[in-house]
Amino acid sequence: MSHDASAPTARGGFLSRAAVLGVYLPALVFELGMGAVVPVVAVRAVELGADLATAGVLAALLGVGQLLADIPAGALASRVGDRAAMLMASGVAVVAFAGCALADRVALLAVGALCVGATNAVFMLARQAYVTAITPVVYRARALSTLGGVGRMGVFLGPFLGAGVMHLTATPAAFWLAVATTVLAVVVLLAVPDVEAPGARNRPRVSVATVVRDHRHVLATLGTAVLLVGAVRGARQTVVPLWGEHLGLAPATTSLVYGVAGALDVLLFYPAGRIMDRRGRLAVAVPSMLVMAVALLLLPTTGTVAGLAAVAMLLGAGNGISSGLLMTLGSDVAPPERRAAFLGAWRLLQDSGNAAGPLVVSAGAAVGSLGAGVLATGGLAAVAAGALARTVPRWSVHASRRTRVAAGLRPDGRPVEPETAVG
Repeated sequence: MSHDASAPTARGGFLSRAAVLGVYLPALVFELGMGAVVPVVAVRAVELGADLATAGVLAALLGVGQLLADIPAGALASRVGDRAAMLMASGVAVVAFAGCALADRVALLAVGALCVGATNAVFMLARQAYVTAITPVVYRARALSTLGGVGRMGVFLGPFLGAGVMHLTATPAAFWLAVATTVLAVVVLLAVPDVEAPGARNRPRVSVATVVRDHRHVLATLGTAVLLVGAVRGARQTVVPLWGEHLGLAPATTSLVYGVAGALDVLLFYPAGRIMDRRGRLAVAVPSMLVMAVALLLLPTTGTVAGLAAVAMLLGAGNGISSGLLMTLGSDVAPPERRAAFLGAWRLLQDSGNAAGPLVVSAGAAVGSLGAGVLATGGLAAVAAGALARTVPRWSVHASRRTRVAAGLRPDGRPVEPETAVG
């Protein structure tokens, strides 16, 4: 483990004007558009003549596009820079959203959905790398948990805005709303001067394959924990709606329960980051997975709306306190001179887990026991907690107060001054 000497110093906090206007505001408005579109893709597919199975496939293409673009996103950001990659992704997203709005055939909508997912991957990776580059390391977790929270806020509020514009017009209006929010994100990005990390323009270009080879040990060990956390998070998004359906609840009731849990999730992002910065990454990583494990293991025992709501809120709390965790860990272990390329491989592991998690639940349902699928996911959460406890201290000097001191850092993450170290 080594201290990231290239990281900015602690001077000036993390909510700088460059961060707020250059990252957080664009991220919020971009994710508002994404949030408005995600629940509408399947609906629009049905309107264009697709059956329910095909509509489900089209909705999944958003995630498929993101997976396919994770590695290329790292290569692109390494070549053109983080901020330029955000601008390019936003430009392509405008075209993709407009294409979805104008699509008159299922095949055209499918292409648009795939492109939307790909642009989201580029934007997410680039903004993570950009925040890491401009933020003092002692505020890194707060900066990235705020970024994660802003994204969750956009995804949470986007469906409500989308529902409003569709109520006034028609289904394609949700895609046009996404066009408008993405254009606004571009305008904000262009209006804010670029801020780069020291030496960013002089760093050598290295292929993603080389980065993966050189850092295969951390990707194979800590990366496995990341995969497991991603799987638990991905499953979380499906278990509550599926269990509500299993109990025979009205869709509106299930949506309300899910929404309340989502609100709790959104509210906890800043405390999560503050704890990680002050107490270390493990102070959030292990408890969050254990809380989610307990919630998932309790879910099959619920048989009422009140029981489901209580477990869903516990699940939301567990997920909320892990806001920004995987981004923070990725930024901790990413080599500064190869950050974007490394984060491409990192996000591929994270997104692969997100995609695989719901499949575990679905597999249980397919063999006749939804409860078994939920319990298996709870087991994954417990395994993820153990994997994080074992691997995070090995790779991150910010794992806990103890590992910071052992690495020559003060408990707050700042380097120990030489004269202090001698004394």
